[in-house]
Amino acid sequence: MTTQTPAVRRMLNKVPEVTVWFWIIKILCTTVGESFADYVNETLGFGLTNTTLAFSAALVVVLAIQLRAVRYVPWVYWLSVVLISVVGTLLTDNLTDARGVPLWISSTVFAVLLAAVFAAWYARERTLSIHSINTRQREGWYWLVVLVTFALGTALGDWTLDLTGWSPGTSVLLPAGLILAVFVAWRAGAGSVLSFWLGYILTRPLGANIGDYLASGRHDGGLGLGTGWTSLVFLVTILAVVTYLSITRVDVTDETLHEVEAGRSTSHA
Repeated sequence: MTTQTPAVRRMLNKVPEVTVWFWIIKILCTTVGESFADYVNETLGFGLTNTTLAFSAALVVVLAIQLRAVRYVPWVYWLSVVLISVVGTLLTDNLTDARGVPLWISSTVFAVLLAAVFAAWYARERTLSIHSINTRQREGWYWLVVLVTFALGTALGDWTLDLTGWSPGTSVLLPAGLILAVFVAWRAGAGSVLSFWLGYILTRPLGANIGDYLASGRHDGGLGLGTGWTSLVFLVTILAVVTYLSITRVDVTDETLHEVEAGRSTSHA
């Protein structure tokens, strides 16, 4: 009879190390969330309801694979983020376009919901750190927060554009400036968990505004690539980066890498 060790009973950390690669691919994913949702909905003519149902079904399948994994797998994790980005965008679009809900109400509701989810997560787990996503309960809280941040970021970004009337290019500057401010505050000693989640939320309007800038026509202040080409370019770039991360494992946390290598050594012993 063998005794199972604690390292085997619990999962390895299920999220990547927060490096520059993390933020690059996160922004790429948020841009795809905006452009690809618009491409399928409007250009291909699927309609808002059918697009929402299709991507929600795909998200359920991929998240099931993600939740069954015992450690961070780059392609599964980032495919989950891409699909959540699209679904989060569609949640806000459904409220705004299909239900006529004002963006300030959507922004307020999602902000309150996000605060409630954070409060419940902390009350249950006593931590909001992504460095300890090593149980299915914590991973469930994590993905719920990620979904709400995408919906909130979409609403806030669209609301800001409505209030300011800025062109697509100019609109990139506000979230970029706020992210820079968060980075400076973090370097000055602000809490790492708070800084991370603020940056995570702000990358959503940044990516969406970048997508709008690339896809919008030149007469609207954009580059005129269209949602199809914008989506394709960013999806190919995401694939290239995920392939690089899968090969190099530069975004695998030290604990996860150590335990994976230990497991391999044991299996070959």
